[in-house]
Amino acid sequence: MTHGAMQPFALTLNRFLDHAAKWHPDTEVVTAREGQASARVGYADMKARAQKISVALAAMDVAHGQHVATLAWNTQAHVEAWYAVMGMGAVCHTLNPRLTASQLAAMLAQSEARILVVSVDLVPLAEQIADQAPLLNHVLVIDGPADVWRGQLAHPEVQALEDVLTHTEGQVAWGRFDEHSPSGLCFTSGTTGAPKGVTYTHRSSYLHTLRLLQADVLAITSADVVMPVVPMFHASAWGLPFAVPAAGAKLVLPGRHADGESLARLIAAEGVTMAVGVPTLWVGLVEYLEATGGNLPSLKRIVVGGSPMPQALMDRLEKRLGVTIQTSWGMTELSPSGTFAAPDDPDRRGSVSGRPAIGVDLLLTDADGVPLADQRNAEGHLRTRGAAVIERYFGFDRPATDADGWFDTGDLARIDEQGNLMITGRAKDLIKSGGEWINPAEIEAIVGALPQVSLAAVVGRPDPKWGERPLLLVELCDPETTTDEELLAALKGRVASWWIPDDVVRIEQMPLASTGKIDKIRLRQEYAGG
Repeated sequence: MTHGAMQPFALTLNRFLDHAAKWHPDTEVVTAREGQASARVGYADMKARAQKISVALAAMDVAHGQHVATLAWNTQAHVEAWYAVMGMGAVCHTLNPRLTASQLAAMLAQSEARILVVSVDLVPLAEQIADQAPLLNHVLVIDGPADVWRGQLAHPEVQALEDVLTHTEGQVAWGRFDEHSPSGLCFTSGTTGAPKGVTYTHRSSYLHTLRLLQADVLAITSADVVMPVVPMFHASAWGLPFAVPAAGAKLVLPGRHADGESLARLIAAEGVTMAVGVPTLWVGLVEYLEATGGNLPSLKRIVVGGSPMPQALMDRLEKRLGVTIQTSWGMTELSPSGTFAAPDDPDRRGSVSGRPAIGVDLLLTDADGVPLADQRNAEGHLRTRGAAVIERYFGFDRPATDADGWFDTGDLARIDEQGNLMITGRAKDLIKSGGEWINPAEIEAIVGALPQVSLAAVVGRPDPKWGERPLLLVELCDPETTTDEELLAALKGRVASWWIPDDVVRIEQMPLASTGKIDKIRLRQEYAGG
């Protein structure tokens, strides 16, 4: 007996842009530009440009499996660079411009990327990175005219990508590699606080995209106009640069400006139906509309994640904007989406992150990793596994999962009778501010090393805008001669600026636990409330 067979069809990410270019060729990708008309390109022309970039990269000796780094905002040129890199089988290593040059250079040292694609206004940061990244030999500038940056960088070789493309000829075939090949690399601060790289594969991100398109998840259709404000350098912009062209929807990119006025004008001008980003982004939007009396009739849905959505903010946005707020939970290690609240769920509320769709599973355990007997209405340590969940961190030999393939998220959570997930706390001390992690241990090490400081601790304090903000608590040797400004100044240039605590609390005697360690539980109880 000879069985029938199905066609081999590798699940490579270039297929999403291939599909959009063939079946939705004139559907627009729009990029906001400060002080200028928005840039526009159809999917067919975008594919042609991306394939030309692949040719240019091949001429720079980029080969299958090699890393190409990007340091850029949500723009057409950045999306084109993504598809150019991934389509030819190289790996796109996204860099977060909110980090310090030394942190980014250390990440480049690990990925061994020799080429950096950078937005024009980030060239000064690229210059600092290049000073500490000897392997870097090409910088390709996007999103602006050459005269803005020319002469700033002496090494490595710097060129405007548009100039390179004028001399580019030939073709590079897309997708002729195994679907398990790596496609992307994003570094995150894991539960230990040390930066760890998460490698995405073509297969994992392809399956993640199909999950996003499900009706109880994002349910994007070709009639939608989608604006991802969540940055492309953060966990693949939640997969939207793949999902939007896969559906043939219009893609609206805000560039670097995410203030309320800029977002409101862009939504109104382009008829955005769905906007996506962390909760803090939408505070500025609703405040701008309240101040100006404006309305956004096209906007139907705002998808939030990255940090909990305060119920008061959810109610305010839905009432003022007439939209549906859709909550979600995920993390970089999940590609990043884990759960979504269904858009039409009558029980939606800010604390609920929704259910997992097919392709991802959840498990609650005790502190030792033993599954809870009752997986409903009991708090436990949250673990997950699935087709787009990490198995091993970049550069690590040991797996990040247990013997049964479960990944420990580091979160405490509860699952209700309907299967809705609620994150109830942190298993570790990391602080999540505006959807980004802050590692208290790094701040404590720097401040604690100052001669005038006896002990230092950092805890997260609830914040109505950012979700959490770090609070620095210190026991000083001589409080009379030390200012708060001196303590915070020690952090500048050594941690990202948004990591620096908003306030300093001086404690006469730091509380210690029975082990002799600083009692952070007590600190949170006494000081984290305000």
